[in-house]
Amino acid sequence: MTISGPPYAPLPTASDLRQLRVRRARAIVGGIDVVEAMKSLTVVGALLLVWITFSPFPNLQNPDLKSIATGQLAMTYLAFAGLAGLAVLLSATDNWPALRSLCTPVTIAFCCWMAINIALSQQPSVSLQRFVLTMCATSLAVMVPLLPSSRAQLDLCLAAAAGSLLALCYLGLVLVPNLSIHGALDTVEPQLAGDWRGSFGHKNLAAPTMVILFYLGLYLMRGRTLVAGAAIAIASAVFLFNSGGKSASALCLIILLLAAIVSRSRNRLLNYVLCLLPVIAFNLVSVGSVVSDTLAGITKMLPFDVTFTGRTGIWEFALAGFSQNPVKGYGYAAFWDYPANRTTIEAGSEWAFDASHSHNGYLELALTIGLPGLILALLILVISPLRNFHTIQARGGDLRLARFFLTIWLFGIYLSTMETFLLDRQNPTWFMFVIAVAGLHFMSRFRVRA
Repeated sequence: MTISGPPYAPLPTASDLRQLRVRRARAIVGGIDVVEAMKSLTVVGALLLVWITFSPFPNLQNPDLKSIATGQLAMTYLAFAGLAGLAVLLSATDNWPALRSLCTPVTIAFCCWMAINIALSQQPSVSLQRFVLTMCATSLAVMVPLLPSSRAQLDLCLAAAAGSLLALCYLGLVLVPNLSIHGALDTVEPQLAGDWRGSFGHKNLAAPTMVILFYLGLYLMRGRTLVAGAAIAIASAVFLFNSGGKSASALCLIILLLAAIVSRSRNRLLNYVLCLLPVIAFNLVSVGSVVSDTLAGITKMLPFDVTFTGRTGIWEFALAGFSQNPVKGYGYAAFWDYPANRTTIEAGSEWAFDASHSHNGYLELALTIGLPGLILALLILVISPLRNFHTIQARGGDLRLARFFLTIWLFGIYLSTMETFLLDRQNPTWFMFVIAVAGLHFMSRFRVRA
């Protein structure tokens, strides 16, 4: 999706001419542009690294699984750091203005706040270590929309990566079903027996990914890759149905409808209300129900359970922790595995004792990086993307691609009311969410080559 200059671009500058000379000087081997091939391989490699990882099909019956994963951390860090560095180098030649556009006052303020938060963390070394991986993965995701030389090349890369993942997952169901489906003998959550997880370690990682692949399939069907798009959409939908991922499945079609309405509406205020008011409302009737009797009463009147059995105890514990440290938080990714924090858990709240996150992305950010961090993150991840989409609409940009990014973004901000993936290192949902946010950012400022 290499940019071709901002809307109403001026005549080529000296920098533009230097870039043109660089492009002309690229090595051509056997009729293949080596640099373009490297860009495509980097995109596909990045997606497969996030989706498949270095340990696909983990054996959940193995009690030593966690220690095995810990032993692969060095390889994971090196892979993401190396790919992120390569992606930045490959992007800088053609897309330096786009890279500079990322340095907004809000993003700079957020980075400064994260430095303060990590320095004041309960576990500074843990926070720093985990944040480094998050930044490597996030930087790599931001580069994904810039690396392909055109929208058509981006489509091809996405289709190739998605097809490879789906083929691997279905192959696993046939050849190693005990490693592709949750089983009754799993050491953790044996009650999930029968739910498909494919090459992922948990259905809650597989299900959101399949929703995004379903959206990708529909997007490709609207272009020139009808057959590939249809195959991806059908395969991901079948897998999603069998994964048992309730949160992701419930949102799948709702988000499609909402994205269709927003993409056709030119009323900005209405779009903000349609997109954000339900997110606020759901947070109030779910997390808010544990601190307000009025909201708890409203929650009980709803025809569906928004608390998802056991999560009220987790939310109560997280909110109690937040109330004691609302400004600076406990440190990025440093709260849940700090033993002293669990001494306040009341008897009968086993879910909270075993929890590794808040089961709400917004509460998790408030708990770990404090209110200033939460506000800055919301400006970058929730407010700016919709504003960028409105800019694309007004300037007559590539609405098909913009709508695809909008759909993933909407799915992410709604899923965050039930799951925790925001700023979560190499989490596949976070990775795709960042691609969508970055894509909208770039498209609102620069034209896209078809």
